[in-house]
Amino acid sequence: MWEREPNRKRKTAMTQERNPTEAELEELFVELRNWGKWGPDDQLGALNYLTPAKIAEAGSLVRAGRTISVAQPLSTKASADNPLPVTHLMCQVSDLEMTADYFTIYNHGMAMTHIDALCHMHRKGKMYNGYSLTDEVKSEGARVCSIDALKNGVITKGVLLDIPRLKGVRWLEPKAAIYPEDLEAAEARQKVRVGPGDALLVRTGRGGRNQELGGGDAVGEGLAGLHTSCLRWLSERKIALMGSDGVSDLIPSGHATMPFPIHTISIVAIGIHLIDNCDFEELANACESMARAEFMFALAPLILKGGTGSPVNPLAVL
Repeated sequence: MWEREPNRKRKTAMTQERNPTEAELEELFVELRNWGKWGPDDQLGALNYLTPAKIAEAGSLVRAGRTISVAQPLSTKASADNPLPVTHLMCQVSDLEMTADYFTIYNHGMAMTHIDALCHMHRKGKMYNGYSLTDEVKSEGARVCSIDALKNGVITKGVLLDIPRLKGVRWLEPKAAIYPEDLEAAEARQKVRVGPGDALLVRTGRGGRNQELGGGDAVGEGLAGLHTSCLRWLSERKIALMGSDGVSDLIPSGHATMPFPIHTISIVAIGIHLIDNCDFEELANACESMARAEFMFALAPLILKGGTGSPVNPLAVL
């Protein structure tokens, strides 16, 4: 079992005392922009880091043969974090020896485990790779960068960085910021390094907190998440996609003109697909008991042509 990171002060790449100014945030957006890196017609973004060798590496990480879902159950109950719950209607219970039902699902929000397509966010009328929002997103859906670009699924090496265990707590409190040195300290503690093509999963402990204290209120209480200083780190590590048991963003972020900077810059500038509202509790316990943080990660969105996202059931295979 790994040891907790010693309680000591550490330096940050971007000081913990302040957020970047709005002007600095715009400069960072431009600096990290991958538009054109994989051609003018690219719609996959950082998933281009997924090579056949990376997929083969992921397969080699299956050792115990144990599969763990990191998704939350679809909830039909309204709550502060789930104002648009799933609608589940039974359509048929008959003498024909069958049952059938019908679901309506909102693909985003603060409660359901889902993946954001690259068309989900935009900045000043531009989506990832410079695509025009007004030209490419119509009433029938998104013409580019929609979730059906991932119809073949994603298989890669997953890495779970467990920030609460690093800090010796059960969970991070709402509004707690995660800095680049926290990510690196978690890597050191867990003897792993996040690299090109990886699926980075960052645990804040939100699932455990909600289970013990009841459902949260991300709007009212806030959420633990990544500080904007992590964005350059994410870009330099060349991750393929990222998942969180929150929404990756620190809420509130403290930015008026870009309230969700991790979402905006990760998706629109860098081209990183984000998975929101995962449940990492079982996986974190398994990783801790097995003293490992790498595993095969598999994800397959629904093929929703023109969709801005999809509910998902991501799997870690240890």
